[in-house]
Amino acid sequence: SNAAYTAIRAAQAQVRAQGVHPVPVPLRNAPTKLMQELGYGDAYQYSHHGAGNFAYQEFMPDALSGTRFYDPGDNPAEAKIRERLRAWWQEKYSY
Repeated sequence: SNAAYTAIRAAQAQVRAQGVHPVPVPLRNAPTKLMQELGYGDAYQYSHHGAGNFAYQEFMPDALSGTRFYDPGDNPAEAKIRERLRAWWQEKYSY
């Protein structure tokens, strides 16, 4: 399906409409002492250390928390993706 393409287009439209939002602090790199002192990256959870290689954490900027861009298509392969997303995110994105 074209679900991934549609998601990319929706994300691009969001940026055009609202501009760029700050990266969440837990996802920020901390190459300097000041950034480390400010807590950049402190709460980051490495997904590959989580069960099923997934860590429940916010990847979106605060202003977009809960926004869903990807909507799996109506075919058997993407139905499996939808189920996995539902298991990972529970009710957050209403998969």
